[in-house]
Amino acid sequence: MNILAIESSCDETAAAVIADGRTILSNIIDSQVETHALYGGVVPEIASRGHMQAVVRVTDAALHTAGLTADDVDAVAATCAPGLIGAVLVGANFGKSLAFALGKPFVPVHHIRGHIAANYLAFPELKPPFLTLVASGGHSLIVRVDDYTKFEILGGTRDDAAGEAFDKVARVLGVGYPGGPKIDKMAEGGDPAAYPLPVSRVKDAPMDFSFSGLKTAVINLAHNAEQKGQTLDKAGLAASFCHAVVETLVPRLAHAVEQTGVKDVVCAGGVAANSWLRRALTDMAKQKQVRLYLPPLALCGDNAAMIGAQAYYEYQAGHLGHTAQNAFATAEITEDICGKIR
Repeated sequence: MNILAIESSCDETAAAVIADGRTILSNIIDSQVETHALYGGVVPEIASRGHMQAVVRVTDAALHTAGLTADDVDAVAATCAPGLIGAVLVGANFGKSLAFALGKPFVPVHHIRGHIAANYLAFPELKPPFLTLVASGGHSLIVRVDDYTKFEILGGTRDDAAGEAFDKVARVLGVGYPGGPKIDKMAEGGDPAAYPLPVSRVKDAPMDFSFSGLKTAVINLAHNAEQKGQTLDKAGLAASFCHAVVETLVPRLAHAVEQTGVKDVVCAGGVAANSWLRRALTDMAKQKQVRLYLPPLALCGDNAAMIGAQAYYEYQAGHLGHTAQNAFATAEITEDICGKIR
């Protein structure tokens, strides 16, 4: 089964063709990073306009690369939640309209479910049940995946997401947007003990976490150094920040492993590309004797291949949209967005 998938939840316009939920026939991404870097972050209106300009082009490219025509695909899928609502609407409405014009089924996909499904493309042997640490620009969650379309949230952030904290700290350190890869690079060779930074603990919720205190601590350190005319060890601060993020996320995931007894562990989302997190997860997996699946760097960020992978399983479960299908800025991973119109 070949699924044409569209992704436009933030600042990447992407299209892909996926065979049977596991094989990438094409994966085209048109990034707006250079445009939004001028503003220090994503400007929603500009992102939406960029998607409108690129969505037809990337879809044509995805079909051409896969060696197919639109008539050859069996279904059309698109991200319908969550994300910047103007941006999500572009891809969702395009995908829905294309499906209607072709007489093909339309499959609405939850963006975070897609991030998890990126691992199906990299690891053909991976099957539920497994635990997932979701760490992206807008979401930080510990999720138990009981089946391809059945999810249970075990823990999550009480405020900022990990990726959001990276972007805000990057802005303070003057390295710009996107923050994740730039902070990771800056931290190379830095001393993770250079600056003592807080690691959150949420009382009575051992698998929840918080990043607002960590973000504020970094901002205060940078501002105090500037006011006192002191030289800030940016590499050390970046390394200390990465270390604190890891110490916030990984022990919670280890606790989830202990509580559930699940032996397969997955990481998903843009922050899954962070080298500090990948090393810490590898160490945790060895200590807890679990199988760890880390997506390749090319599938950590937003892409349409992951949407096509999840769409296959949503289709198998009968989760199809219709012409009145809406898009949503927010939606829990456990929520069924199929067919929702308001």
